[in-house]
Amino acid sequence: MRLVPIIFFFLIPFLVKSQTVCTAESRERLDAFLGKISEMDLYQKSANELIIEMGKWFLNTPYVEKTLELPGEENLVINLTGLDCTTYLETVVTLTRLAKQGEYTFEDFERELGFLRYQDGERKGYPSRLHYFSDWIFQNEQKGILKDVTKEIGGKVYANNPTFMTSNPQYYAQLGNPENVNRLKVSEADISKRTYHYIPKEEVANHEQKIKPGDLIAITTSMQNLDIVHVGFAIEKNGRIHLLHAGTKNMKVEISEMPLHDYLKGNKSQSGIMVARLL
Repeated sequence: MRLVPIIFFFLIPFLVKSQTVCTAESRERLDAFLGKISEMDLYQKSANELIIEMGKWFLNTPYVEKTLELPGEENLVINLTGLDCTTYLETVVTLTRLAKQGEYTFEDFERELGFLRYQDGERKGYPSRLHYFSDWIFQNEQKGILKDVTKEIGGKVYANNPTFMTSNPQYYAQLGNPENVNRLKVSEADISKRTYHYIPKEEVANHEQKIKPGDLIAITTSMQNLDIVHVGFAIEKNGRIHLLHAGTKNMKVEISEMPLHDYLKGNKSQSGIMVARLL
């Protein structure tokens, strides 16, 4: 499990172009996936079906956290060789969107990933990244990328007042800059003004039939100053909903051994889920 938001990881970058960082190995893997998508028959496949298919391409990819936290100015980091739960989800969602749009170039991937990862789809420094995943869901719903379906499938109001980053700036090199802290405080205040919903983990089994394979799953927390502690995709296995995710237990992309309901029950800090669906 990874605490969302992210902290720090050292990566030797390969500068593809100004403000984009990608290793040669990641570029090679991405180009191979884009080529594979260009040859697929996509006519009758939904976004959810593509998420499951493409999400499985990454099975056994190593879990590596904090790959976005490079020193200096905020860059668009593309890393397909080591993934945490959020970068895994963003990568698969971006590939799915490109498949539906019929766009298969590296530049297309850059554009779509940046649109997904940043406030208003624009990279304007470190605070513009969508660090809190509940904010990620809200803003990408505003962009027309997805729909938060949590309320309609049985969700209850979720008290959401995240301040983890600005309360713990020592964990984030970029928060040594007071301007970044102040901008993040504005984002945190905006999040706290919204109404969010979640399905308590005790009730997940009761609503499981309303979750579709390929839905985005965000795991909420009982921690008062944090919103989401883990993310992944719903996947069906033996008639039950499991989690397709980059996990820390085995340090790789995998399908959870236990159904989602039981997976949540085994972790005291996990309180329930939000569910979103690509449009």
